[in-house]
Amino acid sequence: MSDPNDPAPPPDSPPPKDGRYGRPAFRRGASRADAVLKMENVRVTAPDLARRAALEKSRSRLVIAAGGFTMLFGAVLAKLALATIVMPLAPHRVERPVAAMVAAVEQNPVEATLPGQRAEITDRNGQPMAISLNTVSLFADPRQIGNPEETAANLKKVLPRLDLAETIDRLKREDKKFIYIAREITPREEEAVNDLGIPGVDFRPTQHRQYPLGRTAAQVLGGVDVDQDGFAGVEKYFDQRLRTNPDPLRLSIDLQVQAAVREELIAAMEMFSAIGGCGIVMDVRTGEVLAMVSLPDYDANLVRTAPADDRFNRAVEGTYEPGSTFKLQTASMALDGGIAHIWDEFDASRPITVGRFTITDFEGKHRWLYLPEVLAYSSNLGAAHIAQAVGSERQRAWLKNMGMFGRTGIELPESARPIIQPAANWKEIATMTVGFGHGISVTPLHVVRGTAAIANGGMLVRPTILAQEPGAPVEAERVMQTSTSDIMRRLMRLVVTDGFGKSAEVPGYYPGGKTGTAEKVQAHGGYKKHANVAAFMSVFPMNAPRYAVYMMLDEPHATKATYGYATAGWVVAPAAGKVIARIGPMLGMLPDIVDMPAINQALSIPLQPGRPAGAPARGPGAPAAPLDASAKTVKQETKPHLTVPATVLPPALSRPAPDVRRETRLLGSPARATPVAAR
Repeated sequence: MSDPNDPAPPPDSPPPKDGRYGRPAFRRGASRADAVLKMENVRVTAPDLARRAALEKSRSRLVIAAGGFTMLFGAVLAKLALATIVMPLAPHRVERPVAAMVAAVEQNPVEATLPGQRAEITDRNGQPMAISLNTVSLFADPRQIGNPEETAANLKKVLPRLDLAETIDRLKREDKKFIYIAREITPREEEAVNDLGIPGVDFRPTQHRQYPLGRTAAQVLGGVDVDQDGFAGVEKYFDQRLRTNPDPLRLSIDLQVQAAVREELIAAMEMFSAIGGCGIVMDVRTGEVLAMVSLPDYDANLVRTAPADDRFNRAVEGTYEPGSTFKLQTASMALDGGIAHIWDEFDASRPITVGRFTITDFEGKHRWLYLPEVLAYSSNLGAAHIAQAVGSERQRAWLKNMGMFGRTGIELPESARPIIQPAANWKEIATMTVGFGHGISVTPLHVVRGTAAIANGGMLVRPTILAQEPGAPVEAERVMQTSTSDIMRRLMRLVVTDGFGKSAEVPGYYPGGKTGTAEKVQAHGGYKKHANVAAFMSVFPMNAPRYAVYMMLDEPHATKATYGYATAGWVVAPAAGKVIARIGPMLGMLPDIVDMPAINQALSIPLQPGRPAGAPARGPGAPAAPLDASAKTVKQETKPHLTVPATVLPPALSRPAPDVRRETRLLGSPARATPVAAR
């Protein structure tokens, strides 16, 4: 009989054997605590046991496989994290492991550089002028090429510039393991060659030299060949340094100044139909070359195909007779040696005839000229007489000390030697012609260097194309007395204010300089008629000389605006003035107009200085002053001291005597001497 307290069984559940649902059976009359669970026996067959064992074995294998994949993916993730986060590698294709390369560089930087790797070249302000870009070259192993003709034909479809016959011939060289097919190919070409799938053809990482500014300073930079070896300009001179030192090579060139000089030189060339020209800007205190322009020029990226004439650097490679710019040297050597004084007069009234040679003046004054007038009016006759008084021995010694007998020392392999006559041929006529810049050929940079020494206080500095650190010591050699330099600066200023260089005047910058026009020498000797080299050598500001500016035109032609003249005062001096006006502000120099009267007074010197009482002088009717004993023995260390009377030099310059007539040449009129009433 069932207990009424027992719950009813679920509707669909089978009735329990003991008549109760979900309850253990117990004896009648016994308490619920005495209930005893009823045990049941379950029978498991052998197939069930085998199935369970197989499932257990599969489960173990899956666990082991999952563990292996977990370890594998963990290792891959760890390697990726190491390569991309912890120790990232530079994306550079090399033939050796990067770690080995780094170790090799630390041990021997000379031998561990990559093929074609070169340091960057910049201007003085850090602007890139030459950079290297990663690229690849295509090479092949001829031993692995099955059909050279077919291979070459397929490659030419991708690389049209290939010479088919030459490529086939190279691919047939089975005695070679390595041959170049093409250099510096583009990424697109590399991909196209890869798509061809040619066995035995592969790529080699290299670099391509790029010049982002094109024509700017092309001759200065030079270039590299297909193997990235420098063969001209800075690239050649500093080839080893550019290969072994990754730091940028900083040049002294200022790209803004370079551009200004180039633009003004191009304008002058076009105006006067010149075949070429050059321009130089140099710091007279340090020798740093801030600009060096040679025209015509070329795109530096196409240097390998540029014409030879375009690659010719007229500034350091061309040698020319300097013409009247050399009269600054003649006057300096005479003043510094005490051979002449500014109040001396020299005969320019008639031509000089020596044997079959005759020396004349261009638009001469036909009278005796004071030394300042010799420079202001660029008298060949006056300069010849001054040089004759100095003598050939002292003249040669002076020019040698001024660096005119050797290279300038600038870091350019094209730097040329001057063309000078041997001492045996340096006779009287040579002495006189060299006195006004003929009979000797030097580079424009020689003229700049020598003039810088005249203006900077008498110190000869070596021109350099490398930027110097501010305040760094400068190697210089004293070549003249400071007092001589002071006089010469005033004489150079006189050329611009009262002489043939008036068109170079720039208010507030006080330039001084000297014009120079020389006929070009023919290849077989003699001079070309109506083929001149016109140059203007200037320094500014003359009250505190800082920069030298040289401008030259090769074979300029006259125009109506120049009244038929193609001399330096007409065709080049204006361009020099424009350059000074443009680059002054670029170099941090503003025109000083406020102090203009005082500065002009300090720099002034009369065209016809008065002679101090009792002082010897050369002049019409007076015997030539004898040379002192020191003039016969030339020694740089024993130069006689030049004493300049206070009545002659600034700041209290004497005026000409009342009965002295003065003459000036007006550039606006056809080169005629206009007398000015006596003061």
